[in-house]
Amino acid sequence: MSLFTSAKIGKVAEKLKTTRKITIISHFNPDGDAVGSSLALYQYFIREGFEVKVVLPNPVSAFLCWMPGMEKVIIAERAMKTAERALADADMLFVVDMNASHRSGNALEPSIVGSKAFKVLIDHHLSPVIDCDVMFSTTKTTSTCELVYQFLSKIADSKEKITKDVAACIYVGMITDTGSLSYMCNNPKTYNIIAELMKKGINGEAIHRQVYDNYNESRIKLLGLCLSQRLKVMRPISTTYMYLTMKDLKENGYVVGDTEGFVNYGLSLKGIQFTAFFTEREDRIRVSFRSKGNFDVNQFARKHFNGGGHKNASAAFWYDSLENTLKYFEKVMKEYREILSPENYE
Repeated sequence: MSLFTSAKIGKVAEKLKTTRKITIISHFNPDGDAVGSSLALYQYFIREGFEVKVVLPNPVSAFLCWMPGMEKVIIAERAMKTAERALADADMLFVVDMNASHRSGNALEPSIVGSKAFKVLIDHHLSPVIDCDVMFSTTKTTSTCELVYQFLSKIADSKEKITKDVAACIYVGMITDTGSLSYMCNNPKTYNIIAELMKKGINGEAIHRQVYDNYNESRIKLLGLCLSQRLKVMRPISTTYMYLTMKDLKENGYVVGDTEGFVNYGLSLKGIQFTAFFTEREDRIRVSFRSKGNFDVNQFARKHFNGGGHKNASAAFWYDSLENTLKYFEKVMKEYREILSPENYE
């Protein structure tokens, strides 16, 4: 059964006839998919004559700040009253790339839940638990941006309305959520969509340079530190992990986005099936998990760290010291000696 049924699309289209103000909201620590899906919708609807606001809970990584429309985004941490007003005044609220209102952060959650707007969810995470009037939710896609492309293709009366700026935003989300099309993208439809984006005139090489060759010096220093001094390899369970302390971050001039993608390096070693990355914050530990094949890190994160996400990519916040968190992780991993035994992956 199609995700974008005529009934669902028709319901949104009918509501758009009486809509003047649209607000778009995504998750805390917005990544390329969150920013891309938000700005793609912004670029489309602003050209259609709507009054459109994009609300992101906190600042965006520096390597995404070039994206078209970024200068119009409301960063809630810097302008909470403005963000709350945008949510309260909306006739239609698009919730993108998050499956629960609390993922926007505790400060914004009441405004999302309390909004009287017609709510539309577009998301690719498991088990959505958010009350929306129309939901386009599936895990069988590369990204929320891919779903946004399909949504706009259905809602627009002409494909010409999917402009070069819309296409650029969608492309960013698709490449960042798949590691430059290296995982979660074994579907011909994905490449057909990319072909359509290219037809809009986007420069894939230039976008790749903006996203992946536009880092701060601090990122390179932190990555070097991680790989040379903070990498632990647990061969008997095909696992690695890395970590950074608050001192590490401060001494190397950390800025938001510097550690994006660090967790993936742990999977690049031969024979490794599971990896974790721990970042120490003032009041909690940020944890990222990645895996290959059938090891489900969404289940792992939910069971042991009150987190979640996708089968091969998930995350969590853990409220303990970094030292205790690493000890706890190593203790938990003893339960997986048989499941993650190298013998199973030879």
